[in-house]
Amino acid sequence: MHCLKKYLIAVVITNSPAWAAVDFAHEVVPILEKHCVECHGGEESKGGVSMNTRALMLDASVVELGEPEDSLLIELLLEKDPKFRMPPPDDGRKALDADEIDVIKRWITEGLPWTEGFTFAPDRYEPPLRPRKVKLPEGPEDANPIDLIVAEFFKEKGMEFPEPADTSTFLRRASEDIVGLPPTAEWIAELANSSSVDKTRVIDRLLANEEEYAAHWMTFWNDLLRNEYAGTGFITGGRKQITSWLYPALVENKPFDQFTRELVAPGDSSKGFIEGIEWRGEVNASQTTAIQFSQNVSQVFLGINMKCASCHDSFVDRWTLKEAYGLAAIYSDKPLELTRCDKPTGEMAEASWLYPELGQVDPSKPRDQRLKELADLITHPENGRTQRTMVNRLWNQMMGRGIVHPVDAMNSEPWSENLLDFLANHLVDSGYDLKQVIRLIVTSKIYQARSEVREDESQPYVFHGPVRKRMTAEQFLDAIRTVTDVWPEPDKDAFKNAKGGGGQLKVVMNTHGWEKWDDRPVRTVFGKRNALQAALGRPNREQIVSSRPDSLTTLAAINLANGPELSELIQAGAEKIGDPADPDDLIRRVFLSSLTRNPSSEEMQIAREILGKNPGTSELEDFLWSIFMLPEFLYIN
Repeated sequence: MHCLKKYLIAVVITNSPAWAAVDFAHEVVPILEKHCVECHGGEESKGGVSMNTRALMLDASVVELGEPEDSLLIELLLEKDPKFRMPPPDDGRKALDADEIDVIKRWITEGLPWTEGFTFAPDRYEPPLRPRKVKLPEGPEDANPIDLIVAEFFKEKGMEFPEPADTSTFLRRASEDIVGLPPTAEWIAELANSSSVDKTRVIDRLLANEEEYAAHWMTFWNDLLRNEYAGTGFITGGRKQITSWLYPALVENKPFDQFTRELVAPGDSSKGFIEGIEWRGEVNASQTTAIQFSQNVSQVFLGINMKCASCHDSFVDRWTLKEAYGLAAIYSDKPLELTRCDKPTGEMAEASWLYPELGQVDPSKPRDQRLKELADLITHPENGRTQRTMVNRLWNQMMGRGIVHPVDAMNSEPWSENLLDFLANHLVDSGYDLKQVIRLIVTSKIYQARSEVREDESQPYVFHGPVRKRMTAEQFLDAIRTVTDVWPEPDKDAFKNAKGGGGQLKVVMNTHGWEKWDDRPVRTVFGKRNALQAALGRPNREQIVSSRPDSLTTLAAINLANGPELSELIQAGAEKIGDPADPDDLIRRVFLSSLTRNPSSEEMQIAREILGKNPGTSELEDFLWSIFMLPEFLYIN
């Protein structure tokens, strides 16, 4: 009888609804879809709770596995107070009934079983990994392939190809985009004596100017690689600059695949990038140098934002905590425990790369060998991801907006897959020559077309051609210094043989074989960041910056109107001009060197009124300021 009783109890328990195995797809999913995912699924994560995946639910700390009665989720479902109950009754949502709550309890009791691969997140565009050959549309044999692809895009959209920009606009745009300086008045005068401007020769002349090209692109790469000459980390030795490697690499136009390998598996002069910043004091898990490595390498070379996945499985894309730590473990020289939202998980990371279909890093090998294997995988000829990421950055720099936007969201759908893939293939076919990609873009008719002024970024983007760009802080100040011929003195650390901060101009001298700096102009990129530059968007480079803000902030406007640094620069420019013998000639020269054109009759009259008959320093300052505040000067049209 005793045995029979035990058997009957076991049968009752086993067949009780409280112990029946839960069917995730047919029981749990319908309940979550009916009551929860509107606020906690897809793109929504109200209260920091996302139910898109099992991992995200665990990250939200609303479930205690195996213990439904101790789970916040059940507490909220059963809450009597309407202010705290879920779903919120004031939205007209009904509470879960007893059977539905029973299903959720059983689900938690069984450890939250989840069908592999299932997510409440919307279907996302997944770009191809490998390169893709592009069949060009038909067109003239001598046409730039970019124009053929763009013309077909416009035809499909029922749009007209934009009109070409005038010559002066093209000259200023190309010069600022390639070397970061306006064309000199002398060069403009030289071109004016020609019957027509050969735009291809202009472009080739700019690309051949190795010194100015390298100086301009230092700004782009300093931002992207977090390279700086002073600031956080240098005093304690927790940060190293890579200027002695970067500047010569730009001067020689080092092939991008080699450039990448030397950053990921570096020598002594380029290791500052992967070593990141060793912060003082206690930091959270996502700020360690190993996790910085994971974030920085994936962002710079693959266009992946790994910051979210460094703390928990990403809300915004498919990357997981395990993948972020796998990449970090390639760099780490000690065992690395996965930490979710600063809570250790007990799981150890194994060195691994994100696209195993191209090969994998051997976790048993020493760190230097792991880094070399990673560098080879990132630059693998079949890794179209790296190729597309780089050409998209170049298109963004030259055209004002990437084919994929934002540039660090390369899982987003491009407005033209054919154009992106063609440029990526061109990069590889040219021997990873970045200048050749730039040349192809700049020689296209679409680059040389009139620019679009985007006033409302909230509207859906449709490609119309080049987008007007605001000059960087470096371009703005270098343009003013070119017009006024007032250049700053080198800072006191610029000629040091420094392993830490400073030494930036020493690198330039060594690269070009100069024994003395003499009176050479000091481009803004080689100076330390000041308050004006900060207000105009030059970052402190403690984080990667892949694109600077294009809108003028209130702080920037205040500094342009009243800032002492700009005021002193314009005053020095006025004093250098002195007493102009011919004010009209001065007006024409300033317009030419500032805006690459002559003044209109109306502008000439206004300028004469500002200067007066015998202009002094004050009148000259007012005149210069009136030019430098023009949108036509502040922006690259």
